[in-house]
Amino acid sequence: MTRRKLGMGLTRRALPGDSSAAVRALADEDLMPLLAERNVAAFEAIYERHAVVAFSLAYRICGSRVTAEETSQEAFLSLWRSGSRYDAGRGSVRTWVLGIVHNRAIDALRRSSVHDRRRASDDGLAERLESGERTDVEVARREQARSIRAVLDGLPEEQCRVIELSYYGGFTHSEIADILETPIGTIKGRMRLGLEKMRLALGEGIA
Repeated sequence: MTRRKLGMGLTRRALPGDSSAAVRALADEDLMPLLAERNVAAFEAIYERHAVVAFSLAYRICGSRVTAEETSQEAFLSLWRSGSRYDAGRGSVRTWVLGIVHNRAIDALRRSSVHDRRRASDDGLAERLESGERTDVEVARREQARSIRAVLDGLPEEQCRVIELSYYGGFTHSEIADILETPIGTIKGRMRLGLEKMRLALGEGIA
């Protein structure tokens, strides 16, 4: 009887006649009830199938390999703890996993932005600005960013997600359709509706 070391502090005990191969052969949706029961073989299968694309999404959003690794790891730990929350009626396992990664990556991006602003202030940002005009421009830029974020957070979740993937992640419509496993026409429609609502709320054009 042996123990196999897994990522994120998990271990799996190998038993005679271990059925992990049979578990790994199951479809994603069939693995989720096992994952809800803390079946490590099921977790391994989900991780191996989706870890690469999860890291890719986190990296595209965060722009940092270290942050992307931490974010994707946190997402899978969350999945391990909350597998019972998966609802097949709301989409595929892949979409659910990437939704968790996406939300955590956006949170990490926001934390990083707040940290950078605080650090800039602590380092004497005001002293480095050459004129009051530049200060006014910086204030206006930050105010605009806050306004956009507030409007974005007020959109329906499906519209907010496609815009965030496009704006923060730099993904094309086709890539977003693949990530969310949603027809590209639906993605374009959500993007169009979301941007139109943002234009109306902000009273200005948005590219």
